[in-house]
Amino acid sequence: MKLKPISIVESHCEGATSSLFVSWERPKQSPEIERITRVSRFLDSALHGIQVTELRQKTARNDIHSGWFSVKFSLIILHLLLSSMVVHAQTSAKDVSKSGTTAATFLEIPVSARAIAFGSAYSAIADDASSLYWNPAGAARLPQTEVVFSHMNWIADLAFDYSAAVIPLGSFGNVGISFTALTMDDMAVRTVDRPEGTGELFSASSIAFAVHYARNLSDRFSIGFSGKYIQETIWHMNANAFALDIGVLYTTEFFNNMKIGAIISNFGTDLQMAGRDARMFERVDDQKMGSNDRIPVNIEMDPWSLPLNFQFGIATDLFKSEMHQVTIAVDALHPSDNYESINIGIEYKFYEALALRGGFRSLGLADSEGGLTLGAGLSSRLFGEGVDARLDYAFADYGRLKAANIISLAVAF
Repeated sequence: MKLKPISIVESHCEGATSSLFVSWERPKQSPEIERITRVSRFLDSALHGIQVTELRQKTARNDIHSGWFSVKFSLIILHLLLSSMVVHAQTSAKDVSKSGTTAATFLEIPVSARAIAFGSAYSAIADDASSLYWNPAGAARLPQTEVVFSHMNWIADLAFDYSAAVIPLGSFGNVGISFTALTMDDMAVRTVDRPEGTGELFSASSIAFAVHYARNLSDRFSIGFSGKYIQETIWHMNANAFALDIGVLYTTEFFNNMKIGAIISNFGTDLQMAGRDARMFERVDDQKMGSNDRIPVNIEMDPWSLPLNFQFGIATDLFKSEMHQVTIAVDALHPSDNYESINIGIEYKFYEALALRGGFRSLGLADSEGGLTLGAGLSSRLFGEGVDARLDYAFADYGRLKAANIISLAVAF
């Protein structure tokens, strides 16, 4: 026998994510695809134009052909990504933020103190091991093995940890692995009959393990892929899913080699909670002989989608010399569970040793919590040649949800 379905999801404040709560019904949804369709049509036209141009350039040099191929391939990838978002957007609610309509929203918590201090405008920068999260295409450009460890004191006394490693494999490309975990301390199990505790403890956690592959298709164009296994657990209940990230990164020849990055993340299967905590005992019918209050019933949970997100960014150096460097970045976000918003950030480096950063998240997002980010970093060469280390700190304001402090350590060798 099935009772009325319920779903366990994560609440999603505007600009922040918190722990697990119970939701009894899914919000009504209606089509909202016009904007994405216009962009998709534009890419169709761009692809057609490039095909015509290629026919006229058959006698050009091989490097030019390679450049055209890179741009065309990039547009094809973006076209496929946007097409998938059109399908997803058909179930979106018009003029509704859709907050709280997805599971595993811990996947939207930013990683790396440097990237967070940048205002999370990092999809076009992506020049360290944390690029596996922000844009896996950036990992293709790392010349050395690099590892990064990041810890954040998240809201509601939660701990958020991220670790990643990238290994160059020559002409084959670069591979990487990463692990993400949102955890809490054990809490006492309390019931109506035993409000002081039953003697049992419970906890909740969300984890994601990912493998990554990235490759340079030319000296200016890179592409990267991430495959993720996702699990959410609360006491004896858990849900599992698989997801894919696809990112591209292109370095232009203008505005001080401005970089353009784009990524679609968390495109995957739904999460559906299951476990022994969904097993109950109920009386089916008092009027029928043999009915009793020990008849087992399994509560079936609703499946909930992952927080699909499309992020597009640009970054460039405003000024660069041997002593000083100033870099700015801007990212635009189109998530499936919130309105669109913009992230901006700036970084000042002094002799590649000291960095000061600042940024702002969720510009243009109504009812967002906080947004200001600040940070600093120190870089040093260890053990002579070949080993570089960077220690970063970031402060992120989340308004009424207080602030988060993040520390990261990156080592390249």
